[in-house]
Amino acid sequence: MNKNTWIIGFTLFAIFFGAGNLIFPPNLGLDSGHYFWPAILAFVLTGIGLPLLGVVVGALDKQGYIGSFNKISPIFSVVFLVAIYLTIGPLFAIPRTASTSFEMTVTPIINTSSPIALFIFSVIYFAVVLYLCLSPGKMIDRIGSLLTPALLITIIAMIIKGFMDFGGNPSSHGTEAYTSTLTGFSQGFTQGYLTMDAIAAIAFSMIVVNAVKATGVTHADTIFKQTAMAGVIAAAGLMFIYISLGYIGNHMVVSPEKLKDLAAHDQNVGTYLLTTIAGTGYGEFGKYLLGIIVALACLTTACGLVVSVSQYFNSIFPKISYKAYVLGFTGISLVLANLGLNQVIQLSIPVLMILYPIGITTVLLILMARFVPMKPIVQQFTIIVITITSLISVAVAKEWIHFGAWSKLPLASNSLEWFPIAIVAVIIGYLISLGAKNQKPIVYEKE
Repeated sequence: MNKNTWIIGFTLFAIFFGAGNLIFPPNLGLDSGHYFWPAILAFVLTGIGLPLLGVVVGALDKQGYIGSFNKISPIFSVVFLVAIYLTIGPLFAIPRTASTSFEMTVTPIINTSSPIALFIFSVIYFAVVLYLCLSPGKMIDRIGSLLTPALLITIIAMIIKGFMDFGGNPSSHGTEAYTSTLTGFSQGFTQGYLTMDAIAAIAFSMIVVNAVKATGVTHADTIFKQTAMAGVIAAAGLMFIYISLGYIGNHMVVSPEKLKDLAAHDQNVGTYLLTTIAGTGYGEFGKYLLGIIVALACLTTACGLVVSVSQYFNSIFPKISYKAYVLGFTGISLVLANLGLNQVIQLSIPVLMILYPIGITTVLLILMARFVPMKPIVQQFTIIVITITSLISVAVAKEWIHFGAWSKLPLASNSLEWFPIAIVAVIIGYLISLGAKNQKPIVYEKE
């Protein structure tokens, strides 16, 4: 493994490292109680395993996911990628980086989530994002070689002190959602959705592939291997942070009164836990240092997202300039960031619950087609079925429609009813493909 692979791996880590990577694990640890390990392992599965798989699968075709999706349907390729880029971009993920930065830098100082303070902070934050994204230059290389090592050192220092300060007995009382190993696993699996990393992996995969190519590698198999190794490096760093912060959160005690107070003041529990860990370990200096590092991490992630989204939309609608997209997406993100962190996360849940099953299913279908002869009709039929399933699931969960029989589907109680449906859809799709004589098996372009 050469130096370039390490730098690319650190870059991928930095791109993925953002709000959810810090906020959700300690909160999950606190909530899961006795069922911490099944919950955190499931969280790692969706928060790390799926993104890693997504990055690697994107290297199967020389055109990345654009090429793979076009083989399913050119219309699907555009519609789904647009949905993904908007989700990881101005609608949810980019505003979340600003909201998180505010809650971890300004809130500990002023001791309140003032709307005016949030607005002033977000204007400055996105002004910096806009400045950097208009001339991105070698931004990704600087992330991998400069910011990521400093970020890792700081987080490790906080984690080590956290182990020392909160190394007592783990919490044995979780919330009502954690009543068994299975519910712990399903809750962790679902919470892993909220990192958005699995969706982002589809968009970021080509960035990694292009970075590998830029080192002079041209052979398709070597590109695939180095992409996989870079993904493993990023995954290892994220796994260490997830499990460590979750473990510390599981050993912390927060009174019901404090939780009610946080809810009343619209403050995120995960942010409070992180601030407590840093403050207990390093006093006031620890809180400020953590806030600055997280703000820088979120800022870099936001820049990467703005650049990626703007470049993609510029590629499909070239009449509008790249800089115009940067300005527009930054402005939208500024507005949404002022809804507050919890509101942004709550708004993202229905969209994530629709996109994730489709994204996961599509990635697995592409992987299957690489090793098992598969005609396009198999992927097309399965994706249509899962899209309908996801829409119904969200509508039922939000009580927009009443469909009592839906709750009786296998794994429905764990919000995983789409998985067995996907398996059945693949089988039916394969049977249908036997009669599609005019279709040839999908072949991904390697050279």
